[in-house]
Amino acid sequence: MTRIFETIKFRSVTESSLEISKEKIEKLLESEWQLYRSISPKSHLENERASATMPLGVTSTFQHWDPYPLSITSAQGPWMFDVDGRRMLDLSMGFGAMLAGHLNPEVIKEVQEVLLKGTIFTSPAPDTRDAAEILVRRFGVDQIRFANSGTEATMYAIRAARAFSGKHAVVKIEGGYHGAYDPLSVSVKPKISDAGDAFAPNAVHDSAIVPGVVYPVPFNNLEALADIFRNHAREIAGIVMEPVLENIGIVLPDDGYLEGVRNLCDEFGVLLIFDEVKTGLTAGPQGAAQRLQVQPDLICLAKSIGGGLPVAAFGGKKEVMATISDGRFMHMGTFNGNPLCMAGVRAMDRIATDEALYDAESLNRQALTRISDVISEYKLPAHTVGFGIKGCVTWSQNPVRNYREYKASNFRMAELSWLWSINRGIITPPGLDEQWLISLAHSQNEIDLLVTNFTELACALRSK
Repeated sequence: MTRIFETIKFRSVTESSLEISKEKIEKLLESEWQLYRSISPKSHLENERASATMPLGVTSTFQHWDPYPLSITSAQGPWMFDVDGRRMLDLSMGFGAMLAGHLNPEVIKEVQEVLLKGTIFTSPAPDTRDAAEILVRRFGVDQIRFANSGTEATMYAIRAARAFSGKHAVVKIEGGYHGAYDPLSVSVKPKISDAGDAFAPNAVHDSAIVPGVVYPVPFNNLEALADIFRNHAREIAGIVMEPVLENIGIVLPDDGYLEGVRNLCDEFGVLLIFDEVKTGLTAGPQGAAQRLQVQPDLICLAKSIGGGLPVAAFGGKKEVMATISDGRFMHMGTFNGNPLCMAGVRAMDRIATDEALYDAESLNRQALTRISDVISEYKLPAHTVGFGIKGCVTWSQNPVRNYREYKASNFRMAELSWLWSINRGIITPPGLDEQWLISLAHSQNEIDLLVTNFTELACALRSK
């Protein structure tokens, strides 16, 4: 049976709300942090030991939070288990890398078969060609090349754009995250005091970053983008953007916005690069670009395409990718197209069917609708937003359309909501601005747990 995916999105904003006092939020936060420390002593000890050999005791800075993060020992399906023996419902799912669920038997079977043939060849292989054909077909691009992370994918896409255009400047969206490549690690989450004018933001970076020429622009603002292009198109190789911002909760494009970006890029001779590292298959069977019906010149993929294996890819129009073929751009990497990662790509292609993704999205929409009803019932200053199989609660009564509006939301309330869930066995990303993910391993039971947990928080917020 063919499943029909709606063109776009879910946003539910409550008509009226009652403010929650700062005193109430701070009192609940204090008690929740006390509870956190009392139920996770072994995570504390593990973090102290790990900090002796790794800064902050973690392998990626986002994994750390004060006073210490949870330490995980194993996972299965939609569940993880921490060193204190707690069973945690995983609603992070590796930002999409675990779309199939932890230890999916199809992924394990495919990887085990490859292990008997070899783990790395550093030579062409039919498995790599087969995986490339899968991604080209799924995402509607002419050609792709493999990489090892989302950072590499965006880095190489920019290099291809520069080689193709002969220009070097980059435009990015204020508040957008595209990995650790210097030109894109600019104005990711700048302090408003440093960010300057909302129409023409400053390029804000720290002392460890050497970005080159980068022009940040606000999301959902075609006039601001047109102004940058009019003044600087002769030096701009491309604009890199998530079609749906997922670094600050979920921020949806206005109707016609992405089409307008595409038209401006064509008018001014600037390449359009979609970063689908976090959307990809979580947006639908063919990704966000296909679903939103706006075709970029280049696309960056990772996370959801690999079944939990560390794989990424970038690709797009043949004339742009030809910069590799003719030597204008050298793309190299010892682990590119690693056989184990290609096994993950093949397994995900079989697992992420239209029907499976449709069912997961239906569960997500149910969660969003039920939580929105709770928000209305308790008159909370919040709203729900969703796209594909991802959703979030944004602690602002008004829709968020860009980074500046996101910065006006209630971050102490976001912290409380996240911590409340952690203490009750539900783990979501620690950034306070991420989103839950309903994987192919989640079921009605997990949706009920999510909604019940949020309802209990709403009761606590409105209790005397």
